[in-house]
Amino acid sequence: MTEFVGETQTIDFADPKTKILADIFCKGQNSAPSRLLVVGCGRGIEAAVLSQYLGAKVTGIDIVTNFDPRAALLADLRQGDATKMEFANESFDFVYSFHALEHIPDYRAALAEIHRVLCPGGRWMIGTPNRRRIIGYLGSKDASAAEKLRWNYIDWRAKLQGRFRNELGAHAGYTQEELSSELAGVFSKVTDITFDYYRDLYSKKRNLIDLAISLGAASWLFPCIYFMGRR
Repeated sequence: MTEFVGETQTIDFADPKTKILADIFCKGQNSAPSRLLVVGCGRGIEAAVLSQYLGAKVTGIDIVTNFDPRAALLADLRQGDATKMEFANESFDFVYSFHALEHIPDYRAALAEIHRVLCPGGRWMIGTPNRRRIIGYLGSKDASAAEKLRWNYIDWRAKLQGRFRNELGAHAGYTQEELSSELAGVFSKVTDITFDYYRDLYSKKRNLIDLAISLGAASWLFPCIYFMGRR
């Protein structure tokens, strides 16, 4: 549980995954980012967590505005199109986007916009579902077991039909190779942090995680993939 203090109340957000990713980003850095953008912020919880945890000024955009009013106390949440962002060039020193890119039809335009709004030397972190996963959604906090089963059924039906692609309406994501290639075409430095993330998330089972990696099973066991880098 991460605890945040608002103007007049204590706000609690249970979001250890975002904290782990923030720790990975900050590792080896001289300072935390001060101007941060969350692209595809959803209800704004991640933006709020990053604002408090990093002590940064955080802006979050999403195509819909179903924002948590508590999160809006900690971050500037606004409606926005990731492919046509209303920010000046070089407005941010860090852009964070998770489980959003796969929902954007013109995702290359979104990546170009992320590059545009980053300052020289600015950093980014991007994560999506892993298209090779055999099962997903287990970590979805707000979903019932029945919903998770239904979503996996939908995924597998699309796979068997040869339609497990974002552009065909599936919640597919990308393979590590696909996403790495797309990112390398836009940014100067791209680092795969998928293994680092899962080692930290399941720190008590790190031996099993390392075994899966050494056996080459991680590419279909890990439900999501994560990258970071520089503009």
